[in-house]
Amino acid sequence: MKQDEKVVVVGAGPAGLTLAYELLKAGYKNVVVYESDTQVGGISKTVNHNGNRIDIGGHRFFSKSEWVMSWWENFLPVVASPGQSLSLKYQGKERSHVVQNPGSASADDIMLVRSRLSRIYYNQSFFDYPLKLTPENLAKLGLKKTVLFGLSYVWSHLHKITPELTLEDFFINRFGRKLYLQFFKEYTEKVWGVPCSSISADWGAQRVKSLSIVSALIHAAKTALGLEKGKKVQTSLIEQFIYPKFGPGQMWEVVAREIEALGGKIMMEQQVTGINIKDQKVVSVDVIDKEKKQETVPCDVMVSTMPVKDLVQASASYWPETIRKVAQDLQYRDFITVGLLYNESDMPRQLKDNWIYIQEPGVNVGRVQIFNNWSPYLVKKPGTVWLGLEFFCKEGDRLWELKDQDMIDLACFEMKKIGLVSAAKAQDSIVVHVPKAYPGYFGESYKSFGAVREALDAVDNLFLIGRNGMHRYNNQDHSMLTAKEAADQIISGKYDKEKIWQINIGDDYHEEKK
Repeated sequence: MKQDEKVVVVGAGPAGLTLAYELLKAGYKNVVVYESDTQVGGISKTVNHNGNRIDIGGHRFFSKSEWVMSWWENFLPVVASPGQSLSLKYQGKERSHVVQNPGSASADDIMLVRSRLSRIYYNQSFFDYPLKLTPENLAKLGLKKTVLFGLSYVWSHLHKITPELTLEDFFINRFGRKLYLQFFKEYTEKVWGVPCSSISADWGAQRVKSLSIVSALIHAAKTALGLEKGKKVQTSLIEQFIYPKFGPGQMWEVVAREIEALGGKIMMEQQVTGINIKDQKVVSVDVIDKEKKQETVPCDVMVSTMPVKDLVQASASYWPETIRKVAQDLQYRDFITVGLLYNESDMPRQLKDNWIYIQEPGVNVGRVQIFNNWSPYLVKKPGTVWLGLEFFCKEGDRLWELKDQDMIDLACFEMKKIGLVSAAKAQDSIVVHVPKAYPGYFGESYKSFGAVREALDAVDNLFLIGRNGMHRYNNQDHSMLTAKEAADQIISGKYDKEKIWQINIGDDYHEEKK
C-alpha cells in the first residue's frame, strides 16, 4: 500500500515541510523529516535575540499562486487592523474576503497586512526601488544624468545585445548601460562576489524577469490615474503584502506542529551524511545526531532540499567522476546578518522602508532591513529601532572569518559613516551566519549543471525540491510549489520530474505574463 511507504525528507525549510504536510494530509503514515539546524524554516526561520526577532533575508508573503495563498491562510489567517483592508488581487480574484476581524483568530497565530517600501540609498539620497522616473528621482540625478541615462536607455532598445548570455547583457538590454553602471553593477557584484559579465543571464530571468523602466512608468501613471484597480501587477511592484505577526519562522513552526499532530516526525539536529543508492533507487540514508550517534534508515522515497553539492558528496560512490566533479565545484554565495538595536533618537530620519539597498561606495554592507516595518512585534521595546545589516560573502573569506565583535564594530561604523544612524555604537547586537544562501549562477560547473540534474533525476525514487535542492534561486512560494508537484507525483505514482523543473521558469511564474 503506497501510504505505508517510508518517505525520508531532508530539510525542514518551506519546501520540505510543505511536502511532508501534503503527504500526511493525503494519508501517508510514515513521513520523517531530518533537519540539521535547531530551528525549522531554513532561511525562512526567525531568530529571536533578547526578544528582538530577525527575519533572515526578508520574506514578503505574497504569491501569484492561489494555492499558496490559501495554504498560508489555512495556518495563519490574515487579520487587518481596524480600518485596514487587503487590496491585493491574485489571478484577478479579490482577496479581501480572507481578512478576518481581530477578534476572530488567535491573538498571536495570525498574519498582518503590511505596506511595502524598498529604496536605493545612493550618495546619501533615497531613490525608489524598483526605479521610477519620477520628478523627485530625476531631480536627484540632475539634468545631465537624466538626459544621458535616457539616451542610453533608448540606445539599448535599438541595439539589443544578442545572444543574451550574461547578467550584464540582461541588465543593459532592459535598463541601458548608464543606468546599469549607476544602480545595478556595483550592488549585484557585491552580492555575488564576481563580475556581472561572469554571471549567467539565467539569474536575471529568475529574479528580475520582465520588470523594466517602461513597466515601472506605466504602473506609476496608471496608479496615479486610478486605472490599476483590479489589475494584476508585477510582483516587484506590489505595494502590500501579508506577514506573520512574529516573522516568517512563525509560519513554519505552526506547520511543523501540524505535521507532528498528523503523525509525521521532525528529527531536529540530525544530519543526513550518507545516501545509499542501488539499481537507480535510494534504499537508505545514513543519519548522525547531535550526540554523534549514527543510524542507517531504510526508505522507499527520498525528497531532498539539501544543497546539490552535499547530496552528490553524500552518495559519491554511486556517481562517475564527471558528475562528482561538477557537483563539487558548484558555487554558492553566503551572507552574514548583523542585528543592531538603536534608540529612535539615534536615527537622523524616520525610515519607513522594509529594506534599503545600499549603493554607497566604500562600505561592505549590501542591504539594511528595518524590522519594525515588517512587523512591530519583531521589536521588543517601544522607542527602539531594530535593524538587520546584510553582508554578502563566501564561507572562509575575510568577512566570514571575522570575530563576532569585530563584525559588530564594522557594522556600527558603516551605519554611522553612511549617515543612517548618528550613534557610534548600538544598544544590542547579534551576528548570524547564513551559509549557502544563494545558489551561484556562475562558474564552469554551472554551465554543466544539466548533466548533474539529469543524473539525479534518473534515480527513480529521488525528488529534488526547493532552492538548494534544485540549485535554483526560488522564492519561498516557488519552493512550496515544487514541493506540491513532487507530493502530487508521489501520491499518484506517476513521476514526471520535468514538471518540477518547469516551476518558476514559465510565464505563469513570472512577475508579469509577456
